[in-house]
Amino acid sequence: MRLTFDGDVESFRAEFAAFLAEHAPDGAEAAERSRSSAHVPEWARRWQRLLFDTGWLLPGNPPEYGGRNATLLQQYVHLEELARRRIYHSYNPQGLGIVAASLLSFGTEEQKRRWAVPILRAEITAALGMSEPGAGSDLAGLRTRAVLDGDHFVVNGQKVWTSGAHDADVLLTFVRTDPDAPKHKGISVLLVPTATPGVTRRPFGSIAGADDLDFNEVFFEDARVPAANLLGDLNDGWRVATGSLGHERTLLWLSFAARLEELAEDFRPVTPLDRDAYATLLMDAQALRLLGSEALARADRGEQDVAALSVLKLLGSEAVQAASERALEAAGPGALAHPATTAPHAHLHLEAFAAGWFERYARSFAGTIAGGTSEIQRTIIAERLLGLPRK
Repeated sequence: MRLTFDGDVESFRAEFAAFLAEHAPDGAEAAERSRSSAHVPEWARRWQRLLFDTGWLLPGNPPEYGGRNATLLQQYVHLEELARRRIYHSYNPQGLGIVAASLLSFGTEEQKRRWAVPILRAEITAALGMSEPGAGSDLAGLRTRAVLDGDHFVVNGQKVWTSGAHDADVLLTFVRTDPDAPKHKGISVLLVPTATPGVTRRPFGSIAGADDLDFNEVFFEDARVPAANLLGDLNDGWRVATGSLGHERTLLWLSFAARLEELAEDFRPVTPLDRDAYATLLMDAQALRLLGSEALARADRGEQDVAALSVLKLLGSEAVQAASERALEAAGPGALAHPATTAPHAHLHLEAFAAGWFERYARSFAGTIAGGTSEIQRTIIAERLLGLPRK
């Protein structure tokens, strides 16, 4: 097997690599870090706008939306070059990869101009309001209500785990608009500005530390949202949801491969047990690359394979978690040092690796939850790949 690309793809890669060599922010320029997944420092806003204006933000998009109509393989090498240099193209990943992508897929032309372009240009930031206290993996169980009252929806309910909500300008919010319909059929999607009266955001800490404020509870109390902010058709939110998560999952495996390779760079095995763990890490990274390349080739041919993406999500997220745990054990007690006492790594890493090994390990749990838990992925694999009965 020869894992190479045609000349047009490699020319595309070379052009982007040259752009990065000339324009990528240096350490002094990018000293300020993001404080949440919807907080974009001013230097990062300038960087994202430059990418948008030159067509390098999301190359698969048309030029008016920050791209250059790139093929799937060209989009892959674009992400590969960013990962190789540990560079973000946006510090608002959900806004870019899910919210703006959903607007471009389901929004009106006015909504694209009003919301998608400003998000893509980092003029505003966005968060995703899906999960609720009683509806995490089971999105269809959501209870947040929206009742049409004239030309506004009145929203009441609660979201949780809403990453970056306290720093976001708008929430892509999934609500129930027909309580009498089957639970998959009565859902709609609203763009809710966070400054709307009746919207309250409460950030809270995570396993990575009480000061790691990204997660939020969001409360809606008679919040009035213009009916013009309805994304897609009324009661057709499930189609928007599956499309939104599809945007997130297509090349998600590449980020896990990059994280494994980062861990391999920093892992310093000493004992035989360490060396065994290090070898496992390398094999997992290679397996993920090979399986991902196979899925990429199928996708390039227009073939859809949801089960294959679930295999990649499951393998990648759990391999990162296992490798992080082994590295934490190998690093010993020093790995538990507070982030303030550890030497900072490159500011443009895919992960906030300025902290010690414990934070890497703690953050690895997010990969087995976000974008579909490992349990959900196993169910999909069992039903769609192995043909096992649903009950």
